[in-house]
Amino acid sequence: ITGGRQLDARPSGGETMIAIRHMAGSELGRIGEIDRSEHVTQEYRHRRGTLEARSVDIRVPPWSRFGADEHSVQGKVNAWQPILDRGGTLVGAFDRDILVGFAIYRPDLAEGLANLAVLHVSRSQRRKGIASLLTEEVAPLARADGASRLYVSATPSVSTVEFYRSRGFELTDEPDEELFALEPVDIHMVRRL
Repeated sequence: ITGGRQLDARPSGGETMIAIRHMAGSELGRIGEIDRSEHVTQEYRHRRGTLEARSVDIRVPPWSRFGADEHSVQGKVNAWQPILDRGGTLVGAFDRDILVGFAIYRPDLAEGLANLAVLHVSRSQRRKGIASLLTEEVAPLARADGASRLYVSATPSVSTVEFYRSRGFELTDEPDEELFALEPVDIHMVRRL
């Protein structure tokens, strides 16, 4: 265990024990174990303070194991390593020794505002409570760092946004400028801690 605590939990509907542990930054390349693929049929758009659902047909492929573009494992490592280098935390969810989900926490988004920068769960492990376990591991990290709010820039799929809403996140009228510039179609949300 690298920092943090070991938490064993049985996600709802699951038969296996999931262990949550803080990972070393050198383990970031293990994200290649995650199957992030998804078929998105509904997504939200944030317009004038409300969410509007629309039908889409988006097939999100797994990350490529080759190259270093933005859709490859190496591209993601290159993008996320600086967060860890600046004091962020990589939290993994494991089924035995297999990484089935992970979160990246960024403590310094703004004064009193921390960031759940990344959250992914493998396709075969979704809807088993793993994302909730990871989110609830990040919240106390933010509180310990003095944050009163936790910010997320959520992929606009209805299932993703509804997950965050179920965890207490609400739409924000004041998106972080840096993250909004990077992810203008995402749904920017904040949870009070």
